Amino acid sequence: MAVDFPEQIANLRSTFAQIEAVTDPAALRERIGTLSEQASAPDLWDDQERAQAVTSALSAAQSELERLESMRSRIDDLEVLVEMGVEGDDAETLAEAERELAGVLADLAAMEVRTLMTGEWDERNAVVTIRSGAGGVDAADFAAMLLRMYLRWAERHGYATKVLDTSYAEEAGLKSATFEVSAPYAFGTLSVEAGTHRLVRISPFDNQGRRQTSFAAVEVIPLIEGTDHIEVPESDIKVDVFRSSGPGGQSVNTTDSAVRLTHLPTGLVVSMQDEKSQIQNRAAAMRVLQSRLLLLKKEQEAAQKKELAGDIKASWGDQMRSYVLQPYQMVKDLRTEHESGNPSAIFDGDIDAFIDAGIRWRRSAH
Repeated sequence: MAVDFPEQIANLRSTFAQIEAVTDPAALRERIGTLSEQASAPDLWDDQERAQAVTSALSAAQSELERLESMRSRIDDLEVLVEMGVEGDDAETLAEAERELAGVLADLAAMEVRTLMTGEWDERNAVVTIRSGAGGVDAADFAAMLLRMYLRWAERHGYATKVLDTSYAEEAGLKSATFEVSAPYAFGTLSVEAGTHRLVRISPFDNQGRRQTSFAAVEVIPLIEGTDHIEVPESDIKVDVFRSSGPGGQSVNTTDSAVRLTHLPTGLVVSMQDEKSQIQNRAAAMRVLQSRLLLLKKEQEAAQKKELAGDIKASWGDQMRSYVLQPYQMVKDLRTEHESGNPSAIFDGDIDAFIDAGIRWRRSAH
């Protein structure tokens, strides 16, 4: 059946108008102007942390505006291409227009998902922690598979990542791993991945080749910035230093540079062994601890509000996705019903469709 180009282009313009209404290009230009002024100040780099925040915010705002302007041009160009194809009765030009239409639809859908992220910390960088759960060595191996999946996803998008801490399991895989993703809206995007993930497969660690179910938990928190304030008295923190573990040979393994902070009032524990010095690791661990405490405070406030409202919905994120490799191949999100019959692509980082479905689901559920 031939594509109804006029209707499709009208739909594209309507969706784009809604995206523009939310992103507000005029306000974006004003913000770019203000940030450009701040970025050109001669004393900007006297405060390195503030300078990085300003330049990063400027780059993100410019990219956002560029994305909007590029999309408007693409829709205009598509309309011209269709007119040329129709007037010249040129099947090749119309086939090209059809291919471009598919690309514009996909990119517009991604932009639309971005407008659904309006949470207080959605724009922030994300700190993700993966912990192996029930299932022994298979669960530890599953945790390592999930770590690779998220790092590959970030790599596909060109997002910077930094593994902050890894705790290796005895036989294979990971007990836990924590990493940071630096990108606009990293927290808003990845927060829908929080919850319990389940893997069903023939265990490569079982010499009888039995099917094994294992679990891993994913926690996602926004990274705090210098402008956030949460006081953590020194008396509330127990500090342990130890030698970094993991594959040998790196200089980080030769001294007691790794740091473990325990927040005594809540029992929260943060380990950091990525940096070479104890001072750097302590500072990094403190940032993650403060991020977790901020999130905990927000969750407690939200729980209080829910209690007052009489909300008895199940908590967000429990047992949220199944990865089945045996007896059939299927990855299914239990909240959104989104599924894929290609687990190897998913484990290789092709998870955008699951994330987008999760963001839409979260918006409709609230």
